[in-house]
Amino acid sequence: MTSTRLAVIDTGQVNERILNKDEYRADFRKVEGASLKRTTHLSSPHAKRMFARCFYSFQASMYFISQLGRAKLDHEVVERIEQNIREALDAATDEINKAIDQAEALLKHHNIETLASYDTVPLQEEIGITSSFGRRYFDLMHKLDIIMPMMETLAIEEIISERELETRRSLYKRVVLSISTKARNLWMGVRRRMNERDARLAAEAAKPRPQAPRPAPSTNPDQDGPFAGEAATDQRADEPAPVSGEQTATPIPQAAGQETESMAAGA
Repeated sequence: MTSTRLAVIDTGQVNERILNKDEYRADFRKVEGASLKRTTHLSSPHAKRMFARCFYSFQASMYFISQLGRAKLDHEVVERIEQNIREALDAATDEINKAIDQAEALLKHHNIETLASYDTVPLQEEIGITSSFGRRYFDLMHKLDIIMPMMETLAIEEIISERELETRRSLYKRVVLSISTKARNLWMGVRRRMNERDARLAAEAAKPRPQAPRPAPSTNPDQDGPFAGEAATDQRADEPAPVSGEQTATPIPQAAGQETESMAAGA
């Protein structure tokens, strides 16, 4: 139903309110990988809000784990984390698939061929899928969008109660939400390990380098004198050193009266 004379129908304002919520906006500026472009088609309000809240934050967490984690941690550690997420996606997909099969069986059993539809405009946005994890989460979001109108139809036809409708609706939303929460918690663990590694490397770089040991002082005073090959001397620094092979003449004292005799002989 796109228009009616008895009610004012949404023409896209609901989607604008969802897309303009700041708490749904993920910081995707550090994600530098390539992405495969897809267009969403979500009709149920629960799938719309779950997609806006979780999809890009999940992709950012997985990008940081797979790309930044491998830059500083062992690849085996990152691969175990990725396997954990992969198993969680498999379990969530199986649970939603089983719910769809059960709802289809109930609808067929009660001869219900027409499903309830939403009067609000579907959320159609071009998004980028950056990994196989994002692709599988994208598909899971659309499976959630499939099960919701089926449950609404069963409640309208009074095949299930409103209480059971709310219980199942909350269960399926938690299944999808848990994937994003797990990825965020695992990314926080990876970031903590990376910080610990950086701190350990910085501490090792700050350690003083070992120095060569100095020789212990000798207890023999003769060994503490001049080095081998040097002779001890009391010569002043301003006196000329003797030429090699020469000996310094020592003045001979003269006897008393010798000077007078010399002068007389000269006369």
